Amino acid sequence: MRWMLLAMGVLTMAGTARRADAQDRMPPIPADKMTDAQTRAVAEFKAARSVDISGPFVPLLRSPEVMSRARAMGDYLRYKSALPPRLSEFVILLTARRWTQQYEWNAHRALALQGGLRAEIVEAIADGRRPERMAADEEVVYTLCDELARTQSVSDPTYARAVAALGEQGVIDTLGLTGYYTMLAMVLNTARTPLPPGAAPGLKPLR
Repeated sequence: MRWMLLAMGVLTMAGTARRADAQDRMPPIPADKMTDAQTRAVAEFKAARSVDISGPFVPLLRSPEVMSRARAMGDYLRYKSALPPRLSEFVILLTARRWTQQYEWNAHRALALQGGLRAEIVEAIADGRRPERMAADEEVVYTLCDELARTQSVSDPTYARAVAALGEQGVIDTLGLTGYYTMLAMVLNTARTPLPPGAAPGLKPLR
């Protein structure tokens, strides 16, 4: 009986390793294989952001209309939201950690630090811990996102504090950010989109 349990454990670990190692379920589509709608979506993306599609937009291109609308929402949430970069990147890192999304974490960790988020806070998020000595608005954002993720609801005190600190637009933009990057995380995790060449995973599995 014991050897059977050990064998099952080995098989389970091997299966998990294979799933973890598998990548690129939805790799880049060669230009000559794209549909007209995909070609237009790529052109619109380049016109809006002046870069080629990468990361989650590679698998999203399978549904070009979804990709274009996701890009447009991202254009607002990333660059024009009511939150300063320090807080918007904070929300993105919290979302990446919740989904153990390595690509999102790799893309936004440095941006969060550049935006003014303290390194100790970034490290705590990576460890899955509630950061200590957060600024007042950071504590409000953390509590809002954490409570919503854990309970699928927001209490009256948490909501009141969030509106007082961020305004109603800021609350909606915070929810938009966590919702948008949750969607991207689901796409990336499903497609198993790899990290850029040379990048190492920055997140360990949560216990």
